[in-house]
Amino acid sequence: MMMMMMMMRGVTLIFVSYVWVQVNSQEIKVECHEFYGKPPPVTHISPSFLADLKVKLLTGEERYTLNISWAINIDASIQHLTGTRIVILGEPTHHCEYNPPLANLTTSMQKWFHYLVRVSYGFNSIQVANLPLPQKGSGSAYKEFNINIPKPSDVPKPIVPIVKSTTYSTTLQDSTRLRKETVPANVSFTNIVVGVFGVLAVLMILVHTCYIIYKNCGAKFATSLGFKMLPTSPVVPVPVLVVYPAENLAFQRAVVALAEFLQWQGDCSVAIDMWQQGKIAELGPMRWLAEQAKAADRVLIVCPQPSSQPSDYPPNHILPDPSIPAAAHDLFPLILNMVASHAKSAHDLAKFWVVQLGGKCEKRPSNLALELRACKTFCLMKDLNRLYRSLHQDNKKIPNLVCRPGVEQSTVKLREAIEKLVEHQQRILKEVESLKSVVTTI
Repeated sequence: MMMMMMMMRGVTLIFVSYVWVQVNSQEIKVECHEFYGKPPPVTHISPSFLADLKVKLLTGEERYTLNISWAINIDASIQHLTGTRIVILGEPTHHCEYNPPLANLTTSMQKWFHYLVRVSYGFNSIQVANLPLPQKGSGSAYKEFNINIPKPSDVPKPIVPIVKSTTYSTTLQDSTRLRKETVPANVSFTNIVVGVFGVLAVLMILVHTCYIIYKNCGAKFATSLGFKMLPTSPVVPVPVLVVYPAENLAFQRAVVALAEFLQWQGDCSVAIDMWQQGKIAELGPMRWLAEQAKAADRVLIVCPQPSSQPSDYPPNHILPDPSIPAAAHDLFPLILNMVASHAKSAHDLAKFWVVQLGGKCEKRPSNLALELRACKTFCLMKDLNRLYRSLHQDNKKIPNLVCRPGVEQSTVKLREAIEKLVEHQQRILKEVESLKSVVTTI
């Protein structure tokens, strides 16, 4: 009997050891790092696409953290897998490697991995794909997840005043004597009536003044006094399509800031290629642009920067930035053709507006395409309120933009993005001037 129990314990120990070895042999660690090199090469042999992608927001003290999780199918194609690429709009690209390689896995059908990335508030677009990338025409290898992170607001804690309670004790005789002393004998009834009506008149004036202030700038004034806003009827969002030229990263961030502002503070429903890359890959740029332009009430065409002309670029600015979507290179020429096709109809042409971002806002910029010179033009940040009012010109009850709650914080990101764009443009112009001076000297 003892021998049998010892044999069973030995078999159990061997089985547990075998399971432990198998589990540890299947443990794969992912190591991710920022990548600043050239875009990954495209080959005719590539692993299978990602099985799934999930993104979860984790709050922090100063910035936010995204928990990016992805699943990989364990099949024959993992023999060709060299890593995973994570692209976040406005953030450095990350490349992830697996140690040991996934080719060592034999029992799993699917494996999940995760990576934590610090991001800032605002719109964040996350794209993940296995490396190496497939050849063009094989479909998009990226899985995409979009998330908008609100800006944290520092709300001061309310100060609760300390009220000291005092107890008064008096006799009936004392209270009677006090009442006789405090009420004078020569009080006039007419004076009391005049005083009451005077107080009521002052209150009516205050109420009327507060009502006028509330109608003109109610949200901002009421919230500054600590009042809570009552729910009102929601404003119907205006469908807006934003089209822009493919230029540089600073220009890209300014366009994204404009789209976010219109979406979250401008009471608009914005369509832009960066938020619908999957739909563009499915329909194609031409069909997607035609459908979005037809559904939109206004088409905002962002004017290219003067320094973005090919002849003005120094050699290190010839290659396009890899963070700019590929569809942007096709959509801008297509929108110019669309505007030209509507040039004979003033009613159809009124749908297309031109937006200039920073710099010298001219009525007819020299770098503006001929097709756009007859369109209505807005210059940001100077014409931001006029653009907002023009988009909602059919809604006469729309409040003034400067009186909307939280608009000051929302405009900070847009203003900073445009200022960085202007600084980038000035730096490019200096480089061009120095390059011209060197060529002239030679």
